[in-house]
Amino acid sequence: MRLRACLSVAAMVLAPLAVLTPHAGADPVNAAPATVPALQQWAGGTGEYHFSATTRVVTDPRDGQALANASAVLTDDLAALTGNRVKHRLGATASVQAGDIFLTRHGADPALGTEGYTLSITDRITITATTDAGAFYGTRTVLQLLHQATSIPRGTARDWPVKAERGLMIDDGRKFFTAAWLRDHVKELAYLKLNYLHLHLSDNLGFRIESDKHPEYVSPQHLTKQEVRDLIALAARYHVTVVPEFDAPGHMDTVLAQHPDLKLVSASGTVNNGFIDLSKPGAYTLLKDIYDEYLPLFPGPYFHIGADEYVTNYAAYPQLLDYARAHYGPNATAKDTFYGFVNWANGIVRAAGKTTRMWNDGIKAGDGTLAPDRNIVVEFWYNYSLSPQALIDRGYRIANDSWDPTYYVLGGGRINVTWGYETWQRDLFQGNQTITDAGANLGSVIHVWCDNPNAQTQEQVAAGIRDPLRMLTQQVWGSPKPVATYAEFSGLIGRVGHNPAWPVTAPAGDLAYNRPVTASSIETADFPAWNATDGDPATRWSSGYTDTEWLTVDLGRTEHISRVVLRWEAAYGTAYRIETSADGVTWTPIYQTSTSDGGTDDLTGLDGTGRYVRMQGVDRATTWGFSLYEFEVYR
Repeated sequence: MRLRACLSVAAMVLAPLAVLTPHAGADPVNAAPATVPALQQWAGGTGEYHFSATTRVVTDPRDGQALANASAVLTDDLAALTGNRVKHRLGATASVQAGDIFLTRHGADPALGTEGYTLSITDRITITATTDAGAFYGTRTVLQLLHQATSIPRGTARDWPVKAERGLMIDDGRKFFTAAWLRDHVKELAYLKLNYLHLHLSDNLGFRIESDKHPEYVSPQHLTKQEVRDLIALAARYHVTVVPEFDAPGHMDTVLAQHPDLKLVSASGTVNNGFIDLSKPGAYTLLKDIYDEYLPLFPGPYFHIGADEYVTNYAAYPQLLDYARAHYGPNATAKDTFYGFVNWANGIVRAAGKTTRMWNDGIKAGDGTLAPDRNIVVEFWYNYSLSPQALIDRGYRIANDSWDPTYYVLGGGRINVTWGYETWQRDLFQGNQTITDAGANLGSVIHVWCDNPNAQTQEQVAAGIRDPLRMLTQQVWGSPKPVATYAEFSGLIGRVGHNPAWPVTAPAGDLAYNRPVTASSIETADFPAWNATDGDPATRWSSGYTDTEWLTVDLGRTEHISRVVLRWEAAYGTAYRIETSADGVTWTPIYQTSTSDGGTDDLTGLDGTGRYVRMQGVDRATTWGFSLYEFEVYR
């Protein structure tokens, strides 16, 4: 059992959304509950909804199968959350009972779009949306609230995304990520209302998908086609679009190692191992084989051709100029060979009923007689070329894939989540460039680039992108920020936690695992309180620099506590107390020491009872505050 359905009310983080004003003497109106991303609009009621063993998921029979997927996935996720199978049935409004979760399209507001929904929380929960996708995102809100407690504040929400694309790109070409890792992240993306998974499947260090046509260049570690089909099917259930990328005409080292005759060679005889020679007919034959094999495998609307970081000095390759003038006229430039390739590939993709996507850096002004077709989506990652506004003015739709703050580079830079949350905004592009038409920007994703693939394990990558994904979803969903600073936002992150099916990494029986946690302070945004209960021994919470810092975990219900484990980093507490509380206000010490020497403090034989457990600092061993890798609590 991952979490239990017998949770009680958790403290909710206030959000600056619209709330009703109570009459004098009336019960206080409920503040907006904690969700990531925050709700767009909230009107608080009074009292609470209670989830119980009799709760059912009920789908409006008037909608036929329109909301069947959202209902079925919610039922599965509630079972993962609570350990108990929640009943699912069809039933009209009149048959819905207190405690039920009801999904319907009747009364839906079309102004909220295909991913928007309304949420009514009384003694029951009603999710209303025009589509399964909208209802599904309503269920994600409910899941996040039930992760915190089985008692939810009553009120009404209206919620919708500002950007259409919100998600994650994985460089599977240079570092292999297993199918299981990808499946876990499909559910994690959906839990955060992210809807886009970009698989960069080929690069200089690997070609990571099974091939029937060209098995010679497939890397030993790769995804089978069946694994990809299964991933796509799972993603469809969770409303995540899977977009493949096969990078060309650059970054093709792995492919060209098996086809050396197609490598681009300069006039001086220099062989470029990663560039395919677009002047050779065989290059197009090989690339068309790739497109023809994989276009049918991926049923989504997009196919990414890469087209980044190709030739910079075209004068070094006179064959490209000869090819351009032979095919595009006497005034063509060598760069027209590149543009011609892009449009040739686009024709194949469009013939398959899909839209082409490409990176922006190769598109410049005045360097050719051709230009990429205007029906290609251009992903703007760096200001090497036309500005975002110039691309829009030429008729392109674009995506904001700016290096800062969306690039997570193994062996390189990390994402500045504080800047990303507090300063960056979804229409601010690399180079501090803005646009006048926000509607032309489809959205943003976090990019995992594996320049040094051995710098981290895939588990470390998962931990490293956890908080950036949450920063991103708040920005691209576009709701009012629930709190002003990222340090405060990290508290919300801890409350909402992971999706219910996230793989358990904590020791068996750890009551604190993945539970909401708060702290007196944190040293920087890199060391939030949630790190102490995430089950990952590589992440940590670090406090400010006073002797009285504390860390508190909310177990969700009253428990008897007989053991607490503190896994200290180098900055440990020589003196501290372990305390319990029923309400988070009045505390009872159940252990205290003034002689800890750091390492792991495994405190057994304790005798305490409470819903909240706190490590209360008394004296620091160093000037750096208190720092814990893990804070574990056991019965």
